[in-house]
Order: sequence, then C-alpha cells, then structure tokens
Amino acid sequence: MEPFSYQIKRTPRASKARIVVTLEKIEVIAPLHISEDRLHQFVKEQWHWITDAVQKLQSRAAQHRSIAPKAYHDGASIPYQGKTFPLSVTKTHLKRIKIEHALTFTAHIPHSQWDTIGSDEIRAAIIRWMKINVKLTVEQLVCQHGPKHQLFPKSIAIKSQKSRWGSCGIHNDIAINWLLALAPLEILEYVVVHELCHIKEKNHSKQFWALVAQHLPHYRSVRLWLKQHGRSLMLGI
Repeated sequence: MEPFSYQIKRTPRASKARIVVTLEKIEVIAPLHISEDRLHQFVKEQWHWITDAVQKLQSRAAQHRSIAPKAYHDGASIPYQGKTFPLSVTKTHLKRIKIEHALTFTAHIPHSQWDTIGSDEIRAAIIRWMKINVKLTVEQLVCQHGPKHQLFPKSIAIKSQKSRWGSCGIHNDIAINWLLALAPLEILEYVVVHELCHIKEKNHSKQFWALVAQHLPHYRSVRLWLKQHGRSLMLGI
C-alpha cells in the first residue's frame, strides 16, 4: 500500500464522512462527532478508490498540459496548425521584430535591439502574426462556405477568449478565438462554419446541425477533437 498524505476538515454541515480528491490535495470532509481514529480507518478502507481517482486526475492533466515552449529562443518548438515548428532567431536591419513562417518560424530581431529583446517580446510578436493570419484564413473560409446558403457575416473579429471558440451576435457579427491558430486547419474551419450557420439558425436545433453537416459532413469527429484537446489550446502559448 503506497502512502499518501491527506487532510481532515471538520464541518457541522457534513452528515457523514466523504473524501474529496483533487490534483492539489486529498481531503476528508467529516462531521464533528466522528473520531479521528475512525476517519483514518475510513481512508484505509477507501485506499483503492483514492489511488484510482488520483491516477485518473493525473492522466487527464497530462492530456491538457500547455503546448507552449518554456521560452522563445533559437530552437524552441512553436505550435501552429496542429504541428510544431522550430524557431530560428536572426538579426535584421529592420526597425521592428518581423515573424516569418515556412518550414520554420523565423523571428527577425532588429540589430539595434539584439541584446535587449527577450522571450516575452518574441512571443508577443508571434501572437500578433498568428492573429493576422487567422483573420486571413477565416476570411478565406467565409468566402468558401458563405455562398452555399448565403451565410455572410456583417463583420469578422479575431479575439482573445478564455472559454469560447467563436460567437455570432444578433446582428450576425462573428468572432473567432485566435487560439484556433494552434489547432489543425479543419478545426478552425469547423468553428467558422459553426458560427456562419448561426446566421440562419440562432440555436443548436436539429436544423442547425443539419445545416452544419451540409457544409462539413464529418463535423462530429472534428467537434470531438476540439472537446478532447480544447483545454490545452486554451492555455495558449
């Protein structure tokens, strides 16, 4: 039996003892009248359940770890469109940081700022580049899917959102989360189609999903990918 530490928390509101397992701690919530010896015995009796719960939480956490590099320096791995690309940092005679992407990401650092620009500035430049390119890709996807059912948004905005991938307002303005730049292109396409379909169907009715399916017959598998990996994407870069 592997040892683990736990805390006992007594509360008059508890009617019986129960165990709460999180990544941070194991806690025994207990009423005032149960003895400490009985609570320790209770934990021993629940040992298999506790260790199983800890393992499941750790496994889930491993699946949702940040995909961002620890620092933005030469050789760092930059996530983009479902893949990772090495970062190359070079000097330039330009006055501002310039980001380019082909087989690698290249951060061109002004000669005059070579010794002062650090990881945070390079990261910010990469994010600006990604936002611009997501906007261009979204516009292309709207041109691709919009004409089929006359689903044309009033405006397109690229936003930083902590809990939503996209939205469609009452006036048919759509917003897309720039973090979708980190996902495979088909995921961004699904979110764009999803919001475009809200121009015609404002809820998630059968008619709405039927409309989505007309644009993306395989949308269920793409939607599942986003549910499985979305937390990691939301951690950003």
